[in-house]
Amino acid sequence: MYASPANYIPQHVHLRRPLTMWFIIATGSIAVMSLIIGAPLAFKAGHPVLGQAIYRGFSYVCHQIPERSFFIGEHQFAVCARCTGLYAGFTLATVVYPLVRSLRQIEAPARKWLFIAAAPLAIDFTLGYVGIWNNTHFSRFATGALLGAVAVLYIMPGLIDLSLRDWGRKNKPIDTTANKASAAEIFSTKTPAAPSDYSAPERRI
Repeated sequence: MYASPANYIPQHVHLRRPLTMWFIIATGSIAVMSLIIGAPLAFKAGHPVLGQAIYRGFSYVCHQIPERSFFIGEHQFAVCARCTGLYAGFTLATVVYPLVRSLRQIEAPARKWLFIAAAPLAIDFTLGYVGIWNNTHFSRFATGALLGAVAVLYIMPGLIDLSLRDWGRKNKPIDTTANKASAAEIFSTKTPAAPSDYSAPERRI
């Protein structure tokens, strides 16, 4: 018979740290998506310096091939369609994460689900690479979004676990005197004395 969750889940753990961690990741994800869409909008609004800076930043993580990217007007997104799907799926899943999973939970799902989520992306990329079929913006975006969303179920528990740890404890001195008797107590303990020969004259030599 299984014990009640109250017996093994620390009920005293405050929600502030996990909530703060979730807020940081959600805010960062939204900011990244805003930059991806903001690059073409910056050019369209007449801010080419800002737009070019965003493109240059994302060039380190994406090939930015125009034929594989979404466009706003005449300007492409800062990343390709597949990367857009990855970031979009991750952002959406992060934002709704507290609605589908407790922020106190630090156990990740079985790793097989992550491989299953990555399989459509790998198949879509491989078939397109070898020329068996031409993948589309939709297939790239959809397979990327699926992997990005599922990845949140593995990343967030780990980050929440880190937020719950007491990092200052390892720097605190360990009290090694606990449950130990002091030297004074040891030596002050009275033990029964051996009978003196002077108390028994007949035992004297």
